[in-house]
Amino acid sequence: MVEITLVGIGTGHPDHVTLQGQKAIRDAQLILLPRKAGKDDLAHLRRAIIEAAGSNARIVPFDYPERDDSLPYQVRVAQWHDEIAARWADAIGDAKAATLLVWGDPGLYDSTLRIADRLPGARTRVIPGISALQALTAAHAIPFNTVNGPVTITTGRRLRDSGWPEGAETVAVMLDGDCSFATLSENLTIWWGAYLGMTEQVLDHGPLPEAGPRITATRAAERERHGWIMDTYLLRKG
Repeated sequence: MVEITLVGIGTGHPDHVTLQGQKAIRDAQLILLPRKAGKDDLAHLRRAIIEAAGSNARIVPFDYPERDDSLPYQVRVAQWHDEIAARWADAIGDAKAATLLVWGDPGLYDSTLRIADRLPGARTRVIPGISALQALTAAHAIPFNTVNGPVTITTGRRLRDSGWPEGAETVAVMLDGDCSFATLSENLTIWWGAYLGMTEQVLDHGPLPEAGPRITATRAAERERHGWIMDTYLLRKG
């Protein structure tokens, strides 16, 4: 049986890692390091966090597979997770434990837990981390919710396909590569952030009709400049 430790590392700043997370990284014997094409910065950030924790773990890189966009969404995601799990297994080999550093928090709109479940007999331990939504509201110095108000967390795909969630007052949007806020016509305010917690952090906010086009242009420019982007946003009525 292999023990998989998933450490939430926040959104890119080494100080986001909790003391519990630092200890887990420091005590790790084997750390799996994902490599993604065009995203060398992310691997460098992970290595910096490992070094800052004082870890002497053996680091084993593995390449992330590409998703087959010709397949239906649920099918291609499931097959992608299967392939990632297989690559984990190859990287772990005969080791009894392995640690992975997970952006944000492993439990919020991240598939790492589902991938870990695909390893036969694996036991999973999770160290929570600062989520992108926490980093976003902190960067803008705003509360996540109104007084006694509900918050809906959704994805860009669902916002684009289904529109504003019925009865929602505040909507937090994850995994949106297409600026799906541009499809909305409601009276909304947006708070947006990219590279949250990093030196490259970019923020914008305001009434959606005014801020939306600025954010779309900024997002395109930043992605062109860095070769990748991680961003999220919060929308609120009124």
